[in-house]
Amino acid sequence: MRTTGTDPRLVFVYGTLLAGERNHHVLGGSRLVRAARTPAAFELRDLGHFPGLLRGGTQAVEGEVYDVTARVLADLDRLEDHPTFYHREHIILDDGGVVWSYVLTPDKVAGCPVIDSGNWRHRNRPRKDLP
Repeated sequence: MRTTGTDPRLVFVYGTLLAGERNHHVLGGSRLVRAARTPAAFELRDLGHFPGLLRGGTQAVEGEVYDVTARVLADLDRLEDHPTFYHREHIILDDGGVVWSYVLTPDKVAGCPVIDSGNWRHRNRPRKDLP
């Protein structure tokens, strides 16, 4: 499903907000629109108990898109400490859809390892293409 323009209710999540992860409840019953991924222009970093999305990498990051209410968006902003820690920004997905997501700046992820798979759920699995 391609989204044209920006829908202010669509949010791309890629870590602890994913279905089955510990912060998913913050989405408050929001409707899952689809599984999605970014183009290979990002980097997913492991900050320990949660990941960080960073622009300017070479990874396609996997996640989910949710249709959220204004109240849920405000709850997400509080959880992600927007704009102090994460910045809620528009990103373009690999299908051309424009959605909100929470992005970190390079200074916030300095020294944190890259999640090579681009998938938070597979963060502890070795890449298959590595020897």
